[in-house]
Amino acid sequence: MNSDTQAPNRTDLIVDVGPVAHGGHCVARHEGRVVFVRHGIPGERVKVRLTESGADAKFWRGDVVEVLDASPDRVAHFWDLADSARSWSHRHPPVGGAELGHIALTRQRSLKAEVLAEQLHRLAGVELPLAGTDTAAGSLVEAVGEQGTTAPAGLGWRTRAGFAVTPAGKLGMHAHRSDTVLPVREMPLAVDAINNLRLWDIDLQGIERVEVAAPANGSRPLVLLVPAAGTRAKRLSAVLAQLPDDVSVASFDPVKGEVLRLRGRTYVQETASGHDYRVTGDGFWQIHREAPAALVGAVTGFLHNGGFLEPGAVVADLYAGVGLFTAPLADAVGATGSVLSVEGAPGTSRDARKNLHDAPQVEIVQGRVERVLREKARNFDAILLDPPRAGAGKAVVNQLIGAGPRAVAYVSCDPASFARDVGYFQQSGWELAGLRAFDLYPHTHHMETVALLTPRG
Repeated sequence: MNSDTQAPNRTDLIVDVGPVAHGGHCVARHEGRVVFVRHGIPGERVKVRLTESGADAKFWRGDVVEVLDASPDRVAHFWDLADSARSWSHRHPPVGGAELGHIALTRQRSLKAEVLAEQLHRLAGVELPLAGTDTAAGSLVEAVGEQGTTAPAGLGWRTRAGFAVTPAGKLGMHAHRSDTVLPVREMPLAVDAINNLRLWDIDLQGIERVEVAAPANGSRPLVLLVPAAGTRAKRLSAVLAQLPDDVSVASFDPVKGEVLRLRGRTYVQETASGHDYRVTGDGFWQIHREAPAALVGAVTGFLHNGGFLEPGAVVADLYAGVGLFTAPLADAVGATGSVLSVEGAPGTSRDARKNLHDAPQVEIVQGRVERVLREKARNFDAILLDPPRAGAGKAVVNQLIGAGPRAVAYVSCDPASFARDVGYFQQSGWELAGLRAFDLYPHTHHMETVALLTPRG
């Protein structure tokens, strides 16, 4: 990446903003060159400040610094530090993480639906809406958790947040695709329990990164400190003394992968679908306060309605994490069924064993999905697939199909890798039989997708 992001006095372009694209930007053109524009809306005419450019570059990137012809869907940004025009007027780029905050929520969701539909069409040849459904492609992305909260729509949903630290030891966040760290004094997307910690008032010198988890059930939050190389125990103690007494605090050694207790617990206690889950350190858990229930409901709904998840069924939960889906799957198959739960991260797999110790029908295996599927070959009624952002990939998809399940429920956080994998399933005679998408990351370009895949015919 070049240094353009650091300098506000680069070339400004006037462009017409074109269609939305995957990744949080829209496509524009300037003298035949593609420019990926952030902080615009399709149909607008804007002034763009280039953040990445070069005579030989295939495309450029830029931020909107002035709107010349606004979309009716443009709204005042809820966060000054993430507002592109305001930030550049103060001679710095905006922070990442709220790149759609200038767009009305309903339009955000329709744009995300456009991205999902385009990826499925281009990478898998799938046209939305699917046959047999009454959901229009433009309304595919569902709102989640906007009832029963005092926070404005689209705000106050994050139960987890990660922060950088400025050279002066202040809580900060990175600008998009930049090493620049900007000090922050609020996080409007986070739940009150995170903002109430007021981490921006703390001297964080010696700390490289801060991860915070505040469970939606109101249980004790955890602050995880990642010290910079050479930070002494005395400095950690000084940071610890500034944090509230009722908050658990731990440190994380990224080289050894160890979470060390400083005060309280090294984990948080989450709750979802009638089960409690221990999640250690920065172990994975869905960040939207309503995401676990929404996703479990979508997965079990697809499998139950299709007759794939009944007492006595044999199922697998791949990339299972701490067992969010494993526990309700075990409930559904009962004592006469079985669930194979596979997770690659050792610490997360240990959490899963603790979380599911009273479910004898569950077999928990720590290791790579490809290896475990080879070693644990069996006939599955259904397989749940919840891979990381990169997706499952062709090799894993082929292994799944070779295992002969009657159905695969696929949970994805990335429409591009999801669509690519759907294409692999289709090449082997499978089809996309059901699809739901959830706006679990309002004001960002991210979404979560749950799909049902079955053998064609």
